[in-house]
Amino acid sequence: MKAVTWQGIHDMRVIDVPDPRIEEPTDAVIKVTSTGLCGSDLHLYEALAAFMEPGDVVGHEPMGIVQEVGSAVSNLEVGDRVVVPFNVCCGSCWTCGQKLYSQCETTQNHEHGTGASLFGYSKLYGQVPGGQAEYLRVPFADFLPVKVPEGPSDDRFLFLSDVLPTAWQALKYAAVPEGGTLLVLGAGPIGDMTARMALREGHRVISVDLVRERLARVQARGAEVLDLDEAEKGDGVAAAVRDLTDGRGPDAVIEAVGMEAHGSPVATTMQKMATLLPDALAEPLLKKAGVDRLAALYTAIDAVRRGGTISIVGVYGGAMDPLPMFQMFDKQVQLRMGQANVRAWTDELLGMLTDDDPFGVDSFATHHLPLEEAPGAYERFQKKEEGVVKVVFRP
Repeated sequence: MKAVTWQGIHDMRVIDVPDPRIEEPTDAVIKVTSTGLCGSDLHLYEALAAFMEPGDVVGHEPMGIVQEVGSAVSNLEVGDRVVVPFNVCCGSCWTCGQKLYSQCETTQNHEHGTGASLFGYSKLYGQVPGGQAEYLRVPFADFLPVKVPEGPSDDRFLFLSDVLPTAWQALKYAAVPEGGTLLVLGAGPIGDMTARMALREGHRVISVDLVRERLARVQARGAEVLDLDEAEKGDGVAAAVRDLTDGRGPDAVIEAVGMEAHGSPVATTMQKMATLLPDALAEPLLKKAGVDRLAALYTAIDAVRRGGTISIVGVYGGAMDPLPMFQMFDKQVQLRMGQANVRAWTDELLGMLTDDDPFGVDSFATHHLPLEEAPGAYERFQKKEEGVVKVVFRP
């Protein structure tokens, strides 16, 4: 089958790889009909290269049609239409019982001290072959895949794999009070979807980004927008947001940028240096040396009102980043964060999507491309060129 594979830094290739097969009685194999390109995939493209091996199949936002099921699978049948969440989770361990599916004890990666395995996401998270491919093996098939109705196009349901539950959890964790103000840092796919959801809940939303096309998308849905470059020419984002909120700051901030943040050239240089080292040296450096770009998180801490909440959904990788603890303690800031527990939210969200499109998912993708065009799509997405916000591949 054809699949998108990592071959080196900035080197993604579509090549022939072996077809997946049933390996456990609880497996299923699906024919992928749509699969998304996520902002997190860009970390593999460069920053987390030390944890990749040439030939790794990437991608963690797939949906498709069930082709084969293992002998122990009773909830799925050949021909079912399914979305596959990006957490590889069993649904039956203690953490899954707490709906902490991103921490599944069955698929945790003890070698690297990380939580549940993820599809297509490096040795850090299990090195499980991903979904930017023509076919995908899905473990725990009685629990993990989400059956969706026939009829609407793939775009109606595809984003249940990641974007929708990630944004929904970020909003829940932000705990915006009724009639409150939410600041969303980043208007990429997750920041965009979070803003849409918050507006639907009746909150005031202020979105910040440096790409005007992205700001235009959220503004069209009803958000107020701040251009990052323009704000930095003045007193900065936090000051600009306080000016819009009676000098107090927003009730909550969702940080939807993570280590791809603009504004930390030293950290950027350290990341690039790490990618030049042998993996044995680069892996501990990337996990322990604190190479993350914290500009967005610092902005969130500065901007949030006293007693407010910060919900971190942007991905971070280092372990020893300095945080402004005095400011955080003095402001009585509440922090919530973590990988989305996708399966905890999918049933609720699916109910919202079945007969309606409240979040504009039918038109959310900016580009639909054949799988063969993946290498160019990665490059344009990283460089934020040609209005690329969300790419969906059609294998």
